[in-house]
Amino acid sequence: MKIRIPHLTLALITLTPLASAQPPGYTNFIRQFQISSGVQRDATVAAGGTQISLLPVGAGGSRFELWTAMNSPLTSYLLDAKFVAALIPVAVVTIHSEDPYSPILRTRADRPFSVNLVVSGLLNGLTDPPASKCANLFRYVQSYGNGGTGVNLDHSQATLLAQAPITQNGSQTLSYALTSIPASNLPKVRGEERFSVFSLADTQAPISSSYIQIWPVADGMLSGLSQGQLIRLAMPQVTVTLNDLYPSSTTYVQVYHGNPQLGVTGKTVPGSILVLNESVPQCRVLTLKGYDSVLDSEGPWTMELLTLTPFGIDRLAYVTFSLDRMIKVNSNLTTIE
Repeated sequence: MKIRIPHLTLALITLTPLASAQPPGYTNFIRQFQISSGVQRDATVAAGGTQISLLPVGAGGSRFELWTAMNSPLTSYLLDAKFVAALIPVAVVTIHSEDPYSPILRTRADRPFSVNLVVSGLLNGLTDPPASKCANLFRYVQSYGNGGTGVNLDHSQATLLAQAPITQNGSQTLSYALTSIPASNLPKVRGEERFSVFSLADTQAPISSSYIQIWPVADGMLSGLSQGQLIRLAMPQVTVTLNDLYPSSTTYVQVYHGNPQLGVTGKTVPGSILVLNESVPQCRVLTLKGYDSVLDSEGPWTMELLTLTPFGIDRLAYVTFSLDRMIKVNSNLTTIE
């Protein structure tokens, strides 16, 4: 998304774009805040395009914020922010993950992400002011807490993890194998990482800022079947307990003949498919019964609980059992003549 700023030698200021395939139920707007006067204006915008700013950039600079509001439940998210003033550099911070979800960038606690930083407009003349020669990159981390979703988060409580000066124009990419949000159990962390570029002239409003939400790794359990159990009659009822399912995921139970093997495609158990298209992780409990028809032969079987996410297929739980439903009759035939 771009905003055309009048009365500046910098004609275009780029804000983090929203994908054109943004799901329905979101409203986007740009907020312009005049630093010196405190005047604020909001403008509703589409998921992509160019729009003229409502106000000229003030003498003390202006802050532009890109927001998206989820309509139900009503929740607002700050996606990007930029500080614009005379004689300061221009920066664009873009974060990339393996999840293509567009309204709010996100990934899972065990997955990598990268940050692309593009800086232009830095000067190096002897008489140029310090704020035109250097900017600072700050990396913040903040936990949502146990079960948190980031709603009504106080960003002033974020932890400054690292900072570095930027003195040259150009592009650079920073890669991270895992999140650095502090947690006693990293796979279950919930929170966000924010990367912001600040001018030396203003440490309150970033030149550019972007963040990524980090969601926990799912876990699950199959109850009602025990490892190695021998089934002679009908299959027992199975309870499926699911925790921290990724917001975009398809979870299901499958069975196949034989011992456990990763990557096997089996038969999906009726009533076990759960498709999620949410903004935050979910917990569910499912009950499976009357699924004998998918078990069509005797011998060892494996039941697996799988979840499909943008990062691939993960096995959450499994159990192996034996099926022997053959009825054997021992009898003697005697005749009297």
